[in-house]
Amino acid sequence: MEERQTIAGSIVLQDVSFAISGSALTRASIDDVPVRLGEASPRVTLPLGTTSISVSLSAGALAKRYLFVFHRGAAVLQQLAYGKASNPDVSDGFGISVSLSGDTLAVGAHHEASAATGVNGNQADNTAFDSGAVYVFVRSGASWTQQAYLKASNTGSNDLFGYSVSLSGDTLAVGAHRESSAATGANGNQADNSAGASGAVYVFVRSGASWTQQAYLKASNTGVGDSFGQAVSLAGDALAVGAPNEASAATGVNGNQADNSANASGAVYVFVRSGPSWTQQVYLKASNTGVSDGFGTSVSLSGDALAVSAYGEDSAATGVNGSQANNSAADSGAVYVFVRSGPSWTQQAYLKASNTGVSDFFAYSVSLSGDTLAVGAPRESSAATGVNGNQADNSAGDSGAVYVFVRSGASWTQQAYLKASNTGVGDSFGQAVSLAGDALAVGAPNEASAATGVNGNQADNSANASGAVYVFVRSGPSWTQQVYLKASNTGVSDGFGTSVSLSGDALAISAYGEDSAATGINGNQADNSAPSAGAVYLFH
Repeated sequence: MEERQTIAGSIVLQDVSFAISGSALTRASIDDVPVRLGEASPRVTLPLGTTSISVSLSAGALAKRYLFVFHRGAAVLQQLAYGKASNPDVSDGFGISVSLSGDTLAVGAHHEASAATGVNGNQADNTAFDSGAVYVFVRSGASWTQQAYLKASNTGSNDLFGYSVSLSGDTLAVGAHRESSAATGANGNQADNSAGASGAVYVFVRSGASWTQQAYLKASNTGVGDSFGQAVSLAGDALAVGAPNEASAATGVNGNQADNSANASGAVYVFVRSGPSWTQQVYLKASNTGVSDGFGTSVSLSGDALAVSAYGEDSAATGVNGSQANNSAADSGAVYVFVRSGPSWTQQAYLKASNTGVSDFFAYSVSLSGDTLAVGAPRESSAATGVNGNQADNSAGDSGAVYVFVRSGASWTQQAYLKASNTGVGDSFGQAVSLAGDALAVGAPNEASAATGVNGNQADNSANASGAVYVFVRSGPSWTQQVYLKASNTGVSDGFGTSVSLSGDALAISAYGEDSAATGINGNQADNSAPSAGAVYLFH
């Protein structure tokens, strides 16, 4: 006997897992492969279109077969939640950063002003200007609730705690790149504020529903103004931290950290965890370290690979592993890919845009997923639209573009050149990117349409810098734009798409300039009495 069930899924639903249990069951299999009862099965990939998955159950001599037919893309991506801080205030910037992992979402608010420390402290005390906070939300079914309110263990004015966040399972890394301790390494002295804007990273862990701070991390060569923690990327027990204003002239792996002759060249530090303890594993620099390159502005870890951006890099090279010595294209930008074998890191690739241009800011954002890398260039100026259009037309200044690279073995090639479906001057398409498998979300926080919701009118430019997000999906080697997203309460200067994060069947989008004074989930969106308080929108 077979029962058939048809399930319509959105384009961001890329795989499924089954947990099969029952007191009378003796065996279970998925697509004729046995699975353990009471445990989540291995995940089954869902390509675009229709996928049938058979589940067979046995109870002694009795057997039954179920056929689940998934239609990925049949369901419209829709907004299910509108999230606000539990203590929204003017200019808090809730949503400057977002990170989604399964059913958990972390949201940074770098200008929040409470003097609280640790977990779930007093949110009403606003005596620590721009100290920053992070809010953790969790999903049960289709409902989201706030689980925790996090502050640094050494909260200080102007520290900007929450400017960057990265969530991986039950671990959360939070950057505070203006923190001022002169400590080095893990869990040093937090009270010494003699190294202004050196930066710090705080690691929190969850047990059940409770969060605690596990580590306080500093660079091995803490320096004034280095901005350690401006970017973070967490993957399991590995954490990459960007310090784009670090000043060493070293190149490559574990070079001389003491030479400060290359101002704002930037560095990246990788930490690893063993049990509850974190240690620095490597100190990374660009292969062509240069003044003001900003190496480490954005970082993305996936498995044993790490992508590092340097959007201020100046080479006029194009493509993969070109000449790094020609500095005639100021602020064109570059990406450096590093790979790890055991504890050892090496640079694998040096990536440039296929249409390198002065001030394009290629690599302002990066997102790595397996063997695919998305790179945003929010100041690229082509007037092309869609996929693989004309890159040579520079009539749409700062419209922005995204470049997709893929790896085969150790070799990288550019797979696609992506533009918005409504390319516009100053839209900053690519300021944020999030890649998960064959789905890619691209933020354009300065896009100007007054549309709301899903696939609205893109031609109306009456809401300046309201922002938009574009979702692309890959089938084989080909990318297509599937969805154009706007906020449910589109507003001028809201910056919808400032930060984006894809995970599982959900997409989180921030609008850190949104103005509502609402609190929590699905509050009043029409009240604009808290300018730039910020908001987050969750689509499923």
